Amino acid sequence: MKLRANHPYPSRRSAVLAENVVTTSHPLAAQAGLLMLGRGGNAVDAAIATAITLTLVEPTGNGIGSDAFAILWDGQKLHGLNASGRSPAGWNQERFAKYDEMPFRGWESVTVPGAVSAWVALSERFGKLPFADLFGPAIGYASEGFIVTPVIAELWCRAAEDLGDHPGFAETFLPNGKAPKAGERFVNKPLAKTLQLIAQTKGEAFYKGTLADAICDFALEHGAALSRDDMAAHKVDWCGTLSKKFDDLELHEIPPNGQGIAALMALGILSHTRIRDLESDDPLAIHLQVEAIKLALVDAENYVADDKYMTGVTSEILLDETYLASRAALIDETCAQDFKAGAPINGGTVYLTAADASGMMVSFIQSNYAGFGSGIAIPGTGIAMQNRGAGFSLDPASPNVVGPNKRPFHTIIPGFLMGPDGPLMSFGVMGGPMQAQGHVQMVLRTQVWGQDPQMAVDAPRWRFVEGLKLACEDVMPAETLKYLAQIGHLIELELPDNAFGFGGAQLICRLPGGAYASGSDPRKDGLAAGF
Repeated sequence: MKLRANHPYPSRRSAVLAENVVTTSHPLAAQAGLLMLGRGGNAVDAAIATAITLTLVEPTGNGIGSDAFAILWDGQKLHGLNASGRSPAGWNQERFAKYDEMPFRGWESVTVPGAVSAWVALSERFGKLPFADLFGPAIGYASEGFIVTPVIAELWCRAAEDLGDHPGFAETFLPNGKAPKAGERFVNKPLAKTLQLIAQTKGEAFYKGTLADAICDFALEHGAALSRDDMAAHKVDWCGTLSKKFDDLELHEIPPNGQGIAALMALGILSHTRIRDLESDDPLAIHLQVEAIKLALVDAENYVADDKYMTGVTSEILLDETYLASRAALIDETCAQDFKAGAPINGGTVYLTAADASGMMVSFIQSNYAGFGSGIAIPGTGIAMQNRGAGFSLDPASPNVVGPNKRPFHTIIPGFLMGPDGPLMSFGVMGGPMQAQGHVQMVLRTQVWGQDPQMAVDAPRWRFVEGLKLACEDVMPAETLKYLAQIGHLIELELPDNAFGFGGAQLICRLPGGAYASGSDPRKDGLAAGF
């Protein structure tokens, strides 16, 4: 990796170099995390404070009612945390028989939120500061207000048009009946009280106390299945990680129910191509990546679910080297293809990363799924409920078919990269189906092509859509777009500030001397801060 003051991509930012770093999509949240490091906290304390603050200042992507995942290097060992929630016990296929597809909004898309449990679990096992101290910045901003940024204001306005009539939404998020504009102050005193309760009870109020009562009473009022028993039964899993090698590198992802395995599969497929012989912006390099991602995503869609229900095709089978080589053999360098699922056996999100001088690194992601999630907000609490239930299938033959007490297929994935001598990079890319694709792009740019983290973040990105459709940022060179179109990709141009379309990437790379280099994405007002 070469650190550079200038590079050929539009933002012209330089990587942030420091011994303690917090990188995320909102400046106030990054500052909250840095404050905890300055008070003697570690990277976990910084990550939690950042995550808590993001629920307030970026409600378009996450909230108290979100899910969360984390990968953490404690200085000696890598840990994986799955804090995603399960479906209500009352959900069965009969309940959804009248639908042609899973509901995307409303109470029938709401699963148990897991983000609060992630904060508690991480703090109890690895934190240094008192749990309640981590809430200080967010409670202050909720009580006194914060200034809404341009990107968030635009996303908020779009959501208001679609969700204004959903239960509790206008009361919580539309002061005076309108979404706040960029530069306006937004105050959320009910959320301040909610955060205080969570801080004082270490999350008990949310899953078994006052807040759980408010959530479940509102659910009952609207005929929803979510119950107090569902909330009280929630638990996190220290699940470890799945990994895949690419030469001396090893990419780590959270095991299913998430799509992280798709990034591992794509990287494994690419290891059987001549990607190493190409330059970073070579159109053929993009083509090979796109085709590998297609192969990985189509398999993930067909086989990945809550791992307890992946009885036929397991993660180990999907990551088998012989199988990945056979998938790579399907790629034609001269032609884009619409791949089908293989036969591996016979028959609105926010991301943050933090690292400290002791060597601890945290990769953390939490999300509502869609912007503002289900559109349901609990009156008097400031809590918006996620819509992760939309990730289930209604196909009875799918391992991801909707059912009781089951985790849905998840799009949000934290990434972590290891090398022969220890951790190399803690990173993530926001934006639904963009995430596995973004992970592959970031790994190759930083590790194979030697770009520094800011350069990798700023480089034009692409996103496989479906079939032969390929979305590309319109700053991609015309010659590249022409080449991709000539070999069969159906190009759809999108603006580079499409924060969710191409994701907001945040990266922290560990330097040989022990300090860090960090890149933060201007597509989502990102900020890397350190000391």
